[in-house]
Amino acid sequence: MLKLIELEWRKLERKKVIGEVVIYWAILMFLPVFFLQVVFADMPEVTYAESYAAMMKLMLPIQMGFLLFGASLINHVFIEPYKNKTMALFFGYPLSRKKLFTAKALFIVSAVFFCTVVSFLLSGITTYAIDLAFDVIDGTPTAPDLMAFGVRTIIHSAAVAFASLIPLFLFGIWRRAVIPTVVCAIFLMQFPNFLGLLRIALNPDLLYALLSVLGAISAYLSVKLVNKIGDV
Repeated sequence: MLKLIELEWRKLERKKVIGEVVIYWAILMFLPVFFLQVVFADMPEVTYAESYAAMMKLMLPIQMGFLLFGASLINHVFIEPYKNKTMALFFGYPLSRKKLFTAKALFIVSAVFFCTVVSFLLSGITTYAIDLAFDVIDGTPTAPDLMAFGVRTIIHSAAVAFASLIPLFLFGIWRRAVIPTVVCAIFLMQFPNFLGLLRIALNPDLLYALLSVLGAISAYLSVKLVNKIGDV
């Protein structure tokens, strides 16, 4: 399975994908401070700058931006092979289709998870460095804050990784449509904000757990029904 996952990486246009990831990192690492100093500058009721513990509540939803990266990988790993007919060639190999699709889904989860972890670390380091220079957050990070940040980094990165598979079955494999896949990812990124506008109170951890489950279900259906979907 590891060799199949590695093969998926080798088949990608790696320079293009790495360039895309670098752009995500470069943007997201500065967004927490940008929101504090620009978006929420005239909103005294917003309390993210009161402590590093409060600031972490802002950093979590920002990393949902990597759902877009997941949509991009669905396009590269699933949609493009279907459209350029190479998927039919893969199906001709002496290899189970379910195993092939499992490897593809695991590749996407692994890539999104790794990139989100790195993004968390870059955002944390950048935010701390800017705070040292301009004092934008009250107090200093404590040992419990750092431990909580580490735990949240792993858990939330896993949630983003699994949630990135939500568009896989319907839009990536069944419809094989790039734009709906991207639109779905954008909607999922903004879903917490939509709930806020509708005044629907939902625990963020529960929301991320639900999104993770939906992503796992989408991946399961993709693998389960691969033989019924067709080659082209």
